[in-house]
Amino acid sequence: MIYPWLQSIWQHIDQHWQQQPHAWLIHGHSGIGKRAFAEHLAQALLCEHSLAEHQPCGQCPSCHLFTQQSHPDFLMLTPPLAEDEANPRARQQIKVESVRAALAFAHLSSHRGGRRVILIYPAESMNTQAANALLKILEEPPADVMFILVSHNKDRLLPTIKSRCRQLALPMPSHEQAMAYLQQQAVPDADNQLAFHGGAPLFDESADDAALRENLLTILAKPGLIACMDYAAQFDRQKKPLALFLNWLHKWLLDVALAQRSMPTVYYPAWHTAIDTVAERTTSLALFALVQKLATIAPYGYHTLNVKMQLEDLFIAYVQFWQNKA
Repeated sequence: MIYPWLQSIWQHIDQHWQQQPHAWLIHGHSGIGKRAFAEHLAQALLCEHSLAEHQPCGQCPSCHLFTQQSHPDFLMLTPPLAEDEANPRARQQIKVESVRAALAFAHLSSHRGGRRVILIYPAESMNTQAANALLKILEEPPADVMFILVSHNKDRLLPTIKSRCRQLALPMPSHEQAMAYLQQQAVPDADNQLAFHGGAPLFDESADDAALRENLLTILAKPGLIACMDYAAQFDRQKKPLALFLNWLHKWLLDVALAQRSMPTVYYPAWHTAIDTVAERTTSLALFALVQKLATIAPYGYHTLNVKMQLEDLFIAYVQFWQNKA
């Protein structure tokens, strides 16, 4: 599937179809349809009777196998879905064993007599050993094998991997395109949801996460230490990763920084009155210090830290920030 805001990108690929690289690196903001675009490209590469603009026909044996997720010449590498029972908050990774299996797949003969396609999503989830193993085959790729790497943050990939791929940046939809899509999908509170997700319309937030975030915003608007400690315990009981909390709080602080400069909020427009009040209560220096504290902890967002203790520490820092009268 290609979303409307990506049609022009597909047309560009169609115009240069015969100059396909051995490896694509498709990158862009999370939630804009990169994976769907990459899968569409993979199906088109494997299709035996492609239509105009090299669209997959959807009817040939290859298309049928692809839609059934059983095409023998297609391999998808993603982090394992099963959670680590010992540490459900750990960052999921593509490990070297999976990449080695993909390398063995790449050296097999094609079952359908055409290309073989290996899609890696998200590419930055490969650990160091997996990335180094992939690099070896990207340097000397087998004939008729296409690699499609999809990344939310290409800067986290090895420079040597990026240099061996043709990079394709997928654009964000316009606000009008994103809102039209959300309204078509009957998404409730579409304006505020779109703002929170940075203008990306393809989000999949659970009802539990949405309720937990809304509860946090209520506390951030007028924090009390007891409410903060209760929230930290609640967040910890639900086994959410620290990275999720850091994302929510960081966006709140960015909106506070905008309010201090009399600029409109970006991520929490429905809370603009409360954010304006917070901005008036404190100083830019105190805000900067708190943002720096979040930046220091951010690399450990999926680490085996005591999440409850980290949240308590952050809440204490936030209360002190909130009480720092200008």
